[in-house]
Amino acid sequence: MFKCLLAFALLAIGATARGADINWGDIESRIQYNFYTEDRRALENLADALSTSTSSDPLRRYYAALVNYRISLLTVSGRPEQAKAAVDHCVTDLDATLQARDDFADALALQAACLNLLKTFRTLRSPLLGSKSTHQLDKALLAAPRNPRVLLLDAVGEYDRPILHGGSRERAFTKLQKAVAAFELERIGVEPVPGWGAADAYAFLARGYLEKGDAIAARGALEHALLLAPEYALARRLLTRITSG
Repeated sequence: MFKCLLAFALLAIGATARGADINWGDIESRIQYNFYTEDRRALENLADALSTSTSSDPLRRYYAALVNYRISLLTVSGRPEQAKAAVDHCVTDLDATLQARDDFADALALQAACLNLLKTFRTLRSPLLGSKSTHQLDKALLAAPRNPRVLLLDAVGEYDRPILHGGSRERAFTKLQKAVAAFELERIGVEPVPGWGAADAYAFLARGYLEKGDAIAARGALEHALLLAPEYALARRLLTRITSG
């Protein structure tokens, strides 16, 4: 069933060449579903479709970047060359997005995240990439200080930053709590585009609770994540770890 829906979504992307509009909310849902189910091949198909689309909408390059960001997260451990290529595409696509909309906070924060990942592959350029990542994130926070995806990616960057370089797990945990609160506020209104990230925020928050030894709070956060994304494989693995003792 989902393969049929994916094929339909790919046709919708290609339809832009014939003047049809793309439902970006639908494309985002496909990206998230494939990431949550860890379907790397389906993500690659979406990346190919977005890269060949003729749409001039800045969201086309934004979602091309998002799908490559998702690919990099699934491949960074076992397929480093593929992960490196994906984050390179992410950064390049967001350069194009930001040329069209230089105050697009979601794009600024996502590029900061991809630049952070790129540092692990381009160690000689790490200081320059780190500086640009910080700059883009600062711009995103200034442009949209309550944007939940900006807050989430800020928290993730803080979590992944080594202590020797100023990182703080406690500060990252506090930022995750703020991101979760912002997602809850966002859900009250009209569904935005972009609108991804709430389930991710709860899963990261659960990881923080586990590190603190609070399995009950971690379980509650994971149950929230699975209410939002029942197919979220990482959240299911974490919940199984808690319930199995």
